[in-house]
Amino acid sequence: MSAPNPDPDPDSTPGLEPGGGVPPGETPPAEGSTSEAGPRHSAPKGWATGPLVAIMVCVVLVAAFFLVYAILL
Repeated sequence: MSAPNPDPDPDSTPGLEPGGGVPPGETPPAEGSTSEAGPRHSAPKGWATGPLVAIMVCVVLVAAFFLVYAILL
C-alpha cells in the first residue's frame, strides 16, 4: 500500500503561476530572525538554592540513619 502524494496539485493550488512559480505579492513579507523570538528575560541557570539544600539535608539524614543502624548492630 502506497501513501498518497503529500505535494499539493499545482493545477488546483491558488496563487501559483503556470509552471509552478509564485507571483509577486503572494509570498509573506520578510520576518525577523529567530534570535528575536521567545521571551525577553533570561532563563534561570541551574537549580535554585532551596531545593539543593533540601536534597542535601535528606541525603545527610539517610546517611546518618544507616551509620547509626550499622553501629547499633
